[in-house]
Amino acid sequence: MPEGHSVHRIARQFSLHFIGHTVAVSSPQGRFASGAAQLDGHRMVDAVAVGKQMFLEFDHGLWMRVHLGLYGAWDFAGDITADATTASADGRMGQTNMRGTIIDDFEGEVPDAAGARGENEASLRSIGAPRRTRLRMAENEKLGDDIAVFPPEPVGQVRVRLLTDVAVADLRGPTACEVQTPDEVAASMAKLGPDPLVGDPDEGEERFVAAVRRTTTPIGLLLMDQKVVSGIGNVYRAELLYRARLDPHTPGKQVPEELVRELWRDWVYLLGVGVETGQMMTMDGLEGEAYRAALASRDDRHWVYHRAGEPCRVCGTNIAMEMAAGRKLYWCPRCQK
Repeated sequence: MPEGHSVHRIARQFSLHFIGHTVAVSSPQGRFASGAAQLDGHRMVDAVAVGKQMFLEFDHGLWMRVHLGLYGAWDFAGDITADATTASADGRMGQTNMRGTIIDDFEGEVPDAAGARGENEASLRSIGAPRRTRLRMAENEKLGDDIAVFPPEPVGQVRVRLLTDVAVADLRGPTACEVQTPDEVAASMAKLGPDPLVGDPDEGEERFVAAVRRTTTPIGLLLMDQKVVSGIGNVYRAELLYRARLDPHTPGKQVPEELVRELWRDWVYLLGVGVETGQMMTMDGLEGEAYRAALASRDDRHWVYHRAGEPCRVCGTNIAMEMAAGRKLYWCPRCQK
């Protein structure tokens, strides 16, 4: 599932290539035909990411809310920038989300910052000026071939297509895609916990601390609760807890307040790294070949995630895994006891 950094990167693409443009909105699949008709022909004026959800505002006051869920992805094509996080005209932080599954013509590897060739999960970096190409954004990001004809034909089950004179974005497989009024958007956002890139991070810290410290729910479940904190998924949950050397089973109210604050501040830091690199980089201090390897493969960028049965990188104890609320929870029984 795409986590917070991905959605902010996607919002950055919309900020750079769609805001200020009149957008033709359609539903090639047909399931969003009514919503598309309400937005078609209007100018996009804002793109806001909050946690795992994104909100696109149009000039007549209506918004489109999108939650990618487990299988959603955006396909961008046209005169686009491969990594909009370094090219945004307004300087806002953004997120993108791409699935690791390569579909249709998205089969190419992506060069990382140092020019190395990655495998399934290579990081996209800025390649300079916009080019007429394809870009898939979901849990991972995949750069496709340049296109000869614009706009390209929709491929597969496209829920909604957003088209300007120079760029197109196709949405596939989202958990939610709906038109909302400003009041409905406000209500949707009010249900979400704080996001370090939205609003005052100090206020976000206080909300997070209060939410954690008032309950006996284990901290390993609280970090996945989008009402407590926005954007953290299975990867960031496991890595944040390991970096804090915190037992995931500890009840929230038993976690010392200063440690809760350290969790929030580490989330602020890791989210920023994720937005910058396009990857959930959770190991610090990597340089040279180690850094390139980490960009190319999650096996080289995480402390405990997806490493069940493998030795802890610090103490050598086998990493444990259990199911918690239907998701796999990874931790080191010795470092996090």
